[in-house]
Formats: sequence, C-alpha cells, structure tokens
Amino acid sequence: MKFRLAHRNAFAAILVGSCLSMLPSSAQTPSDSYPVNKDPNAQPQSCESSGPKTYTPPSPADASSARKEYADHVRETYNFHFGQGNISTPGNAKVVGDDFVQPGAFPTAKYCSKCHAEAYSQWRQALHSNSFRTPFYRTSVNILARTKGIEFTRHCDSCHNPIGVLSGALTQNSQVDRAFDEDGLTCTTCHDVQQLQPTVGNGAFVLGIPSVMVDENGNRIPGQVPYDEIFKHPDRHSKAVIKDLNRTPEFCSACHKANLPSPLNDYKFIRAFTVFDEWQNSKFSQRNPLTFYTADLTTCQGCHMKRGPITHVEWGSKNGTFASHRWLAGNTAVPFYYGFDEQLKKTIDFLQSGTYLNVDLFGIKKVDPWAAAESTSYSDGLTAPLGSVPFQLKANDTVETMVVVQNKNIGHSLIPEVRDLYEAWVEFEVKDSDGAEIYHSGFLQADGSLDPRAHSFTNRPVNTDGQFVDNHKVWTIHSVAYDSTVPAGRSVLVRYQFRIPPNAKGPLNVTARVNYRHLRQSYLNNVFGKNHPAYPIIEITERTRSLNLGDNTVTPQAPQNVASQSVTSQNPASQSPALQSATPQTPATPNLASQDNPEWMRWNNFGIACLDQVQYADAVNAFSQVVKLRPDYADGYTNIALTNILWEKYGSARGSLEKALALSPGNVRALYYMALVERRTGNSAAEVADLEKVVAQYPKSSDARRELGKSYYRLNRLEDAKVQFETLQTIEPDDVAAHYNLSLVYARLGMDDKASEQATLFAEKKADPNSPTYSLEFLRDHPEISTESVPWHTHKDLSLDLAGNAPQSSSSTVGKQ
Repeated sequence: MKFRLAHRNAFAAILVGSCLSMLPSSAQTPSDSYPVNKDPNAQPQSCESSGPKTYTPPSPADASSARKEYADHVRETYNFHFGQGNISTPGNAKVVGDDFVQPGAFPTAKYCSKCHAEAYSQWRQALHSNSFRTPFYRTSVNILARTKGIEFTRHCDSCHNPIGVLSGALTQNSQVDRAFDEDGLTCTTCHDVQQLQPTVGNGAFVLGIPSVMVDENGNRIPGQVPYDEIFKHPDRHSKAVIKDLNRTPEFCSACHKANLPSPLNDYKFIRAFTVFDEWQNSKFSQRNPLTFYTADLTTCQGCHMKRGPITHVEWGSKNGTFASHRWLAGNTAVPFYYGFDEQLKKTIDFLQSGTYLNVDLFGIKKVDPWAAAESTSYSDGLTAPLGSVPFQLKANDTVETMVVVQNKNIGHSLIPEVRDLYEAWVEFEVKDSDGAEIYHSGFLQADGSLDPRAHSFTNRPVNTDGQFVDNHKVWTIHSVAYDSTVPAGRSVLVRYQFRIPPNAKGPLNVTARVNYRHLRQSYLNNVFGKNHPAYPIIEITERTRSLNLGDNTVTPQAPQNVASQSVTSQNPASQSPALQSATPQTPATPNLASQDNPEWMRWNNFGIACLDQVQYADAVNAFSQVVKLRPDYADGYTNIALTNILWEKYGSARGSLEKALALSPGNVRALYYMALVERRTGNSAAEVADLEKVVAQYPKSSDARRELGKSYYRLNRLEDAKVQFETLQTIEPDDVAAHYNLSLVYARLGMDDKASEQATLFAEKKADPNSPTYSLEFLRDHPEISTESVPWHTHKDLSLDLAGNAPQSSSSTVGKQ
C-alpha cells in the first residue's frame, strides 16, 4: 500500500539526522561538571517531526543513500584506533550494514510514549534510561576518556550508550549533537535488536535500522511513522519491535556479561562479570544438572520484568497488566540521586521481598580462644542446629557462633556484576537484656564507611602496583585479591567469636542481618567528595535468637516466613520520602522460631558452606546428618560423594553414589559424579555412558559437555570430542578448556588454521600465572581484610587477644573483629 509523501524533505531531515549539527569539539566529551538534569519529570529532547497526515515510506535506495552520506561524513575524521571499519571496538555493538547510523534515525522515547505512557513512565526512572548520564557512570568513563582517549570508551558505551557508539560520536572532535545521552538505552536500542552475537557480552547485539513498523512485505520502514499508520497496522508495528529473542536470557546477556579485552587494557582478556553464565549455572535455568536445589524455569525477564497493573495509557498491556520496564534489581543509588521516589520504593520492596536470602544462626561452639587446636574436625563440640538441641551458657564463656547465609532464590551471585562497587555485608550484633553491646561486627564508622573487618560479599581488583582499583578504572585491573560473593543456590558460613562478660544480664539477643548499599562509601566519595547525602542502606533479611544464661531448651519450629525488614541510613534527616515511608516507626519483632529452613536443609546449607570452604570432614558430617533426617533424599548421598571426590576418596564416593542411584535411578546429578569416579578407576566405557546420559537430558550443561569431550579425547574419538567442545563454545564462548582442547583436537585432525586460532584464544584467555603476585602485595599491605581471602576464618572480638597476658591468636584461627 502506498501513501503520498507530502513532505519528503522533512522526512529526509529526520533520517539523515535532525539531531546532527555542527558543534564545538568539546561537545562530544562533556567534562566532569557535565550538567545533569535531576528533574524526575524531565522529558528527553525529541527529534520527532510533526509530519504530514499521509506519507509514503522512503525507498530503500533513498534510505541507504542518506545513511551513506552521513557515514561518509563521520568517517572522514573518525579515529579508527582499533582497525579500519571497527566502529565499536573494544566493545561489541553492531548495526546492520556495519557502518555509522544517524542518531536522528532512532525514534525517541517521547515519540513512543504517545501509545506507551506506562512503559515510558517506568523507563524514565529505570536504570536503562539513565545508563549514561549518571555521575556514578560518568566518573569512571570520563577518567578513561582523559587517560587513554575517548575511543576507548566504546567498550563501556556499547552497552551504556550504544547510539553514541554506532553514530560515530565517540571520537576526537566529533560534531555529533549528543542530546541522546540523556536517554541512555532508549526504546529502540532494545526493540531494534535483530540478532544476537555469541554470548560474550560487551554489547554483543546487532541492531537493525531503527524502525517502528514494517511494510506489507515485511521490510523495515526507517525512522518514525505517523501514529495513524501504526493504529491501522498494529501487527506490522509488533513485527518491527518485538522478536522472540527479546524474551530470552541470551538477549540480556548481550550487556549483562562483560570482559576486559586486550585492546582496552593492553594486557590480556580478563573476565569482568558473568551474570548470564551464573544464571545458566543456577537452578532457575534448568540447564545445569549439578545444582544443590531445583526450581521452576525462571528467566531474567521472569524476575526483573514481572507483569503488573498499569496506571497510564499502555497499548502494549494485556488484560490490564504490563511487563515491568523498571527492571527492578539492586540499584538504589540512581533513583535516590534523581529523586525518583517511586522507583526507589519499588526497588526497596523488591530487595526486601523476603525470598532471596536466608540467614540462619545455625550453631554455637564454646571454645578456649587461647588453647591450641586439638581436633581435626571443626564440628566437634558443635551445638546445632540452634532451636533443635538443648545447651547451656554462662558468664565468661567464649562463644563461637556459626552464621549461614544462603543465596536461596537469586538467579546469580550475591553480589553480581560490578561487585567492587556494590556493598553487601553481614552485620552481627550481640546485646544483653539491658541493651548493653557485647560484640558488634559490620557497623558503619563515623565517616560512613563500613567496618573494614566486616564480612562483606565483594571482591578486590588490584593493579600492577598491588593497589585496590578504587575508582572502577577497570582497564588497570590485573588481578583479583579475593572474591567473597556467594554463587546462586549456595551458602557461606561466617563465624563470630565473642566472650560473655561476667556482668552480662541474660538473655542475650544475637542478631545477624545482611545489609546492602549501592554504592560503597569510598566510591561515593570519589564521585561527590566527602560532603554528600547518606545513601540508603537496605536490610535485606535478618535473624535474631535469644540465648539464655543457663539452660536453653528446644524451640518448636514453625513454618518459615519473612524476616523483619528495615531501611537505615547514616543520617535519617537526609532520607528521601521513599526511605522515610519505608522505614518502620517501631522495630519489627519477628517470630524467632519461624524463620528457619527445615532442619535437614539447615544441615544441607551448612554442609554446602563447609564444602566451599574446603572443610571436607565437616561437610561429610553435615550431609550425613541430612540423610539421617531424610533417608529418601538422593541428593544427600550425592553431596557426600561430591565431597569425597574433592577429597580424593573415590571409593567412599562410589558407595554414596550407588545409594543415590538406588533411591533415584537415572539421577543425572549422581550419574555425572559417578562418571568422574569411573574415570579415576579406568572404567572408560561406563564413564562415557554416564556422561552421554547427562548430556542427553541437559544438552546445555557446560560441565557435562566439557567432561564428555575430555572422555572422547582420551579414547581418541576426535570427531566426537570436537562436537562436544564446539557445542560447549556455543554455551560459553570464553570457556578456556574448550579453547585448549579444541587446539589439540583440530591439530590432530589436520585442521591447522583452526588449531592455531584456538591456541591463540587459549593463551589470551587463560589466567596470567604472574597475576597472584599483585594480589599478594595487596593482601600483605591490608592485613585488616586479608583474611577474607582465607576460606576458613573467624571474626573475632579483638579484646580476647588483648585481655591479660593471653597469647595472640594462632595461625589456624584468623583474628577479625
């Protein structure tokens, strides 16, 4: 169907880029004092034309000619530092045609808001629309631009500002009007994605020519079209802006996975964050047979884009509900900074939904802090689980408390992504009945910074000088001193040791809570200086128990419910209305017996935590308690076997796996670990048969594919091995074992070019054997936090070491406050 083009020149102005103008060279790289509009009701600048009432879509030749004219103009002065034609390197963003596209060709969010007011109102307060303009992002990316050059920021902006990258704005002396900076990831940067690249991140998508409609033949119509045409042909609008890939986790992986490539750091490939891979390995993906627990399939969108009722005009709604375009997660800093109170409150509610973490005051142990260790098992003398066994306490006892934090229902690690900037930690507090503080770890210091001896879920990237990369200068990272985050579905054990004073009044109230702040104080200081409002601290979950001085009896267990939750701030007067309304007026009093997992699960989580901390005897003991409580639980026996495999006790592992398979014939988790046992005993046929069964049921399991590939290679089944490792690379393109093994397989198959390519990728992506040196320098200079790199350590009341003539703590117990 044809429509008369009454204002062809007006359309051409939009297509060529009415947002393109001749500006001073400084416009393309705003300074640190870049003026940011903090008005929450601010509307983005529009490139939209009022347009005619009727129009004819431009011919493909006209559209192509206009784009070529623009691209040729940009190319004249563009800095192709990373090679001619590489417009986004060291990022990965691409656009159909592999050439620059006019920024004015992208329909604006304001244009879309005509029919999608609900989506627009949510998006405007969400992180996506503010992905570029925030001072938190601009601080670090501006340092990169100043120190290495604006062309290097294409790495970051491939996700944070793809229009800037693909329009050619990120070069010296650019003349592109960057009004689009205010919109960050606008509607069409997601809804124009036509294809996904391999899941390597850093903007691994391919945009089409920005369109909101296709013609009667399915060809994309560039730019904005009159609303009447969309109403006449809503099906053609949907075909232009929605694809099946939009609903997949792989779609999110394009930016929610990142690495630091050698063109950026002049060093080598370093993994930055791998949220997509963490999801693949979680119970929610149903792609991994090795998870400790199972769950229904939940994608990224299923958690972060839940449907809800609409309050504005929304033609994309169904039955009065709409998939959230707030993408609620953990970013409280952006809505707090801009005063987006609705977004902030919904983010807090999301974090405090009570389903993501579980904190368990699992057990206690009375110890002599100055006695030499006599037992090889930490579980000796352990009273656990609390509430299920009686015990006694008295004044002057030194008590070690075991706190188990379970990453129960997060589809990725705690903390994900840029974990060096986020701040989550355990606050542990002991008070007597008069409120006198006996012990406190994880408090805030007077300057708002976190107690440096707190147990935090973070990491510490360091540079070649062994210094913490404090300002998110990711291109300087050469090593990670430690990473104490909790993977999806796993648990961590945190130990606290305190002494009960002789004058303490019982009962003692022991509280462990997980707090969260976005961002850490030192980074906020880097951005604003030390004189800035206190950013919100969210209590995600907590557990309190009362311990009597004297007898403590068994407490009946009730069904689990949500723990008390609160929001705190260093300075309540500085809180936004959202924080004030979210803060309880009176402290909540949870049912102390109602927050625990079932007893078998408490033991199971304790065992998982011991396993991850390389305490194999304690893990076996814990998992043995699980099967006593649940003798029908096949995974309990598999967990014992897994521990024994890591302990290199393969005979014991086989016996446990046989019990698991007797309870659950064909259990793929047990079969996987049985294959590893068969390998150690030389039974190759059984090894391969078991792994083939696992791969048949879990074809996207990276672990199963990797191990089956190794098994085939050992049997000289090179073609079969090749298939497994090539498939593994479609699941995880950066898998180092796949690169290494394919280099061997290709070489033996006479595929020399491919072998060389894989060998090069292996050398580029494998860990630098010298990098631990930088970590050791950092840990040596920071003894107050160096113990976080030790899997098994105790947070200790320092007064225990200072009292009287008591000796200092031994090397087997790392003293921490």
